[in-house]
Amino acid sequence: MNPYHKLTQIQHDLRAGQLSCLQLVSDYLTRIHARPEINAFLEVFETEAQAAAEQVDADIAAGRWKKLTGLVIGIKDNIAYKNHRFSASSRILEGFESLYSATVVERLLAEGAIIIGRLNCDEFAMGSSNENSAYGPVLNPLDTSRVPGGSSGGSAAAVAAGFCHASLGTDTGGSIRQPASYCGLVGLKPSYGRVSRHGIIAFGSSFDQVGPLTHSVADSALILEVIAGADNFDGTCVAGTASEMLPLQPKKNYRFGLLQEVLTGEGLDPELFAAFKTQIEKLKQAGHEVVSYSFPYLPYTIPTYYILATAEASSNLSRYTGVLYGKRSKNVTDLESAYKLSRTAGFGTEVKRRIMMGTFVLSEGYYDAYYGRGQKVRRILRNKSEEILASCDAILLPTTASVAFPFGEKTDDPIQMYLEDIFTVLANLTGMPAISVPFAKNTAGLPFGMQLIGKNFDEKNLLEMATLFEAEA
Repeated sequence: MNPYHKLTQIQHDLRAGQLSCLQLVSDYLTRIHARPEINAFLEVFETEAQAAAEQVDADIAAGRWKKLTGLVIGIKDNIAYKNHRFSASSRILEGFESLYSATVVERLLAEGAIIIGRLNCDEFAMGSSNENSAYGPVLNPLDTSRVPGGSSGGSAAAVAAGFCHASLGTDTGGSIRQPASYCGLVGLKPSYGRVSRHGIIAFGSSFDQVGPLTHSVADSALILEVIAGADNFDGTCVAGTASEMLPLQPKKNYRFGLLQEVLTGEGLDPELFAAFKTQIEKLKQAGHEVVSYSFPYLPYTIPTYYILATAEASSNLSRYTGVLYGKRSKNVTDLESAYKLSRTAGFGTEVKRRIMMGTFVLSEGYYDAYYGRGQKVRRILRNKSEEILASCDAILLPTTASVAFPFGEKTDDPIQMYLEDIFTVLANLTGMPAISVPFAKNTAGLPFGMQLIGKNFDEKNLLEMATLFEAEA
């Protein structure tokens, strides 16, 4: 069976009787078992997915259709699913089973989606390459010598390899968009507050957002339509944000904003930069306006993000002590040793690094100098971004500075690894929606992603603009 790239195609064949949902799930399971080296899944819900598919087939026979009928989806291992294990790919939550489902999971299931398994990721969503999982790295199915991106590397790899039709990831600093770029997919980070974070293991509470990875912009729009909206369990989830996203009907002329500092090409892969400039010319020829804006704050986005995000990580991860749940060292003798030994054994190197960084910037004597100042810079970044978006429809920039890099290339230099997020963290710092769409490939056939950052809670327009680049690809 050839993999489907649009849910509408699946639903068409289901309606026509040319496909059953059980056949579809069985095909995905065959693909998963054929390529175990990709390591995208930490757990495959094989029996459960087959039973769900049989129920969907029965519903179809009875004429019962839902928005996501026929959608087979994987979920990142930091998203809670009742009575299923989830660990954020960390040893400290080894064997932990959730007592409830995340709001996004409940909404997917209510609209007929089938969850096929939980997906590998960087530990506690901290990473840009998926080399930080306690359960081994995820391989990029397009080139297994290269990383799939992170932290939602398993989510991207599973869709790119045809293991499921779509997946959910989380995006704290680019963790949906960057792997989407590396794996040739559409990756959407909604506006902060558009989608509930209830049931998501927190990394940076003022940054984290759940979003889809798909092959098409329309499928991302539909999944967002289902999972978005206010939630009584999440006070940061804004009321009135649930709305229809489809149909997508792009305008004939848009005004795109370019950041001058990106146009210098400094640090950009030459092939990516050439493709980016070509794409700009194509937009102009198609009747769209492309305007350059000065954004001198771009070099400050990475340090600001890592000061604030690690501070929040230090606070959020303080709950993992080995006392109430999760991994506990066998050598514990008292409360202090329980904390020290359990956390030492349970957390990986990158997680420990970020906890220590965050604890430092929150410590007495350094709080105002680092965390307080970081919040002020965050406000400046948001104000400047809003100023640009007041006069254009979206900010246009590459998703990443290069294609997927080989395993081990950046692991010895955390600064180089953090710089992989140079073009993605702005949307998280400002809370704005952003999407990555594949628009070109290099001479080796590896994909690049084009990124659009839109106005807050204006996802429909953002998605409509994204279809322009999808058509080009």
